[in-house]
Amino acid sequence: MDDIDRKLLHEIQSDFPITQRPYKDLGVRLRCSEDNILRRIKRLKKEGIIRRIGGNFDSQRIGFITTLCAAMVPDDKIEKFVTAVNKYPGVTHNYLRDHHYNVWFTFVAPNMKAISRYIDEIIKYTGVREILNFPAVKTFKILVNFDLV
Repeated sequence: MDDIDRKLLHEIQSDFPITQRPYKDLGVRLRCSEDNILRRIKRLKKEGIIRRIGGNFDSQRIGFITTLCAAMVPDDKIEKFVTAVNKYPGVTHNYLRDHHYNVWFTFVAPNMKAISRYIDEIIKYTGVREILNFPAVKTFKILVNFDLV
């Protein structure tokens, strides 16, 4: 990564422009062309440095619910399981942990019925039956910005 990549990542995480052409606006800020910004973002995504670009919303304020799930996934099924879980747009985080419940992920959905349906679909597709569901009772918001410049 060069200085422009670091500045770009800083801008994306802390002050992403909500405009008609956000990548053009980022380019103006960083003295680059829109095409250069788009090429960099594509490369950073391919390299796994950027996982997603999107808004964060207070799910409870818009009537959605959140839950934390923990799954006991055999080593030979982890890749298939994680790929299946990540296909759902309501999955916001997915972690591999050193524990017998080794894959943890969060879900956001309109209601618990939808989450239960998604979990049932994941079980059916992957064969992984041990999935715990811990609906959120209290929300804690932590702002994390990485100083890259």
